[in-house]
Amino acid sequence: MYQIVFNEISSAELSTLGALEQLQLLDSFKVNQEVLENLDENDQFGKIERNGKVIYRYRTESLRIYFHTEDKRLIVNRVLSKNSLDDFLYRSGMPLSEDEALAQSPHFWKLIDESQQSEPKK
Repeated sequence: MYQIVFNEISSAELSTLGALEQLQLLDSFKVNQEVLENLDENDQFGKIERNGKVIYRYRTESLRIYFHTEDKRLIVNRVLSKNSLDDFLYRSGMPLSEDEALAQSPHFWKLIDESQQSEPKK
């Protein structure tokens, strides 16, 4: 298992959820090396790549967690509502999967870059 680290932005996004929803989310968010090596076997996880940069996605019914790995840490970049992503995909009109559309979206990568510039919460 990885140590899960939230940066300031993802921590703030998580704090908008109710306490019970936060606990349920964190309880279900179980990531290990085997999961990341076998993404095609679990549709809750995905991988988004651009210019050698890899971001992973964990999907629940209502939320998406975007993260990357660093040493034995899992750095959470963003915690976003499914509705905000559905709205983005609908407006963009891209006939692609969620992960493919995000990989091609400069707006998505801007969100990720912003989060990586914030300090992880300790």
